[in-house]
Amino acid sequence: MTSAAGWIEKTLDYRFRDNERLSQALTHRSAGGRHNERLEFLGDAVLGMIIAETLFLRVPDAEEGYLTRLRANLVRRETLAEIGAEIGLGDWLRLGAGELKSGGFRRASILANGVEAVLGAIYLDSGLGAVRSVIERLYADRLQSLPADTELKDSKTRLQEILQSRGLDLPEYATESVSGEAHKRHFEVACRVAALGFRTTAGGRSRRQAEQRAAKAMIERIQNG
Repeated sequence: MTSAAGWIEKTLDYRFRDNERLSQALTHRSAGGRHNERLEFLGDAVLGMIIAETLFLRVPDAEEGYLTRLRANLVRRETLAEIGAEIGLGDWLRLGAGELKSGGFRRASILANGVEAVLGAIYLDSGLGAVRSVIERLYADRLQSLPADTELKDSKTRLQEILQSRGLDLPEYATESVSGEAHKRHFEVACRVAALGFRTTAGGRSRRQAEQRAAKAMIERIQNG
């Protein structure tokens, strides 16, 4: 059976000098012993810096706001979890019995944290140049097809810009109802654009989520006339 070190070398084209660092990076807190949370903290910082530098060089005419949204999109938990799944990270994570039983090796948060921990371990093992090469390898396809700015803006921001471009007042949001127990709330929110006489409603697990969904519905309403 291939070792974790062999998997890393084959997948990321990187050979660890100290395999103990890799072992720690692959150990979830639930497994006990030296786990990967400190390496995750380091990897998060290293990844953010290298992605920021890469975007700065690759998109020389982009404004700061667009660069910030691009970086956030590339280093968010969902993207990291996708990368972790793509490289088969879950097969090599050391998890406690409870996490194994509940399918923790597929959980987005655990995969994302594992990717960051591996990057932190590579940085400690060989420095910035080595981890930059690994990150460029992991992100090669995503960096080749960066999303347009309009794809990155959240719905409330996009709606605000649409209304401002038409010289209209900003939308109004109002919470219609809150239901469910404290740990499982459901919010219903209305979005109203008085000048157009339009009103949309949407629900979500938080007020922010519901507002975003109501704003998205409003954008579709405006675009469809």
